[in-house]
Amino acid sequence: MYKIKYYLEDGQSPVVNFIKEQSPKEQAKILREIDLLEEFGLSLGMPHIKKLKGYNDLWELRIKHSSNIFRIFFLNYKNGILVLLHGFQKKSNKTPKREINKALNRIKIINKKRGE
Repeated sequence: MYKIKYYLEDGQSPVVNFIKEQSPKEQAKILREIDLLEEFGLSLGMPHIKKLKGYNDLWELRIKHSSNIFRIFFLNYKNGILVLLHGFQKKSNKTPKREINKALNRIKIINKKRGE
């Protein structure tokens, strides 16, 4: 069993806020995928998760609900702890750089806090 943690910014989780913005059915689908991630971790594999090429420890949880595609970036933190960093709705084939940068900035903050 893995442990899912939510990145916090000013006491708020950007991922929780993102999930709350979705419809009830989409919320259920997203939360189901997070449950799978918690149960299977990095062994979950495609099509559920994928490591982003060229980025250390940055992964994406891939969620499809009808015609909508969602991504939640997460950090493989340590000892089975996965930190959910950033969620967004994907509207193009290529993941926008600004979405990746949000997740990378949050990783930098986490690493600073743990003294790396």
